[in-house]
Amino acid sequence: MATLQSYLMVTAILFGLGLFVVTTRRNAVGVLMGVELILNAASINFVAFAHFRGNDVAGNMFSIFIIVLAAAEAAVALALVISLFRQFGTIDVEEATTLKG
Repeated sequence: MATLQSYLMVTAILFGLGLFVVTTRRNAVGVLMGVELILNAASINFVAFAHFRGNDVAGNMFSIFIIVLAAAEAAVALALVISLFRQFGTIDVEEATTLKG
């Protein structure tokens, strides 16, 4: 039987990996994958806390909200990456030094 501490350990590792990816990647797609790892860690935390507190519905609702938020974020971010590639010819976030067209 998994305990709350084991879930928290897994989510801490996921969050740490996501934070590491966001801070070290220069590729915009890599940064987006790091953000998704962070959101998944938060989602697992919500479900784990809700399960161990006896209120599974609230945790599942928060988790579904995070999934919807992540899907919307991915759609907007992909549009930004495509725009970045069209403007600068690369998806390297270090190359995008201006917001002007």
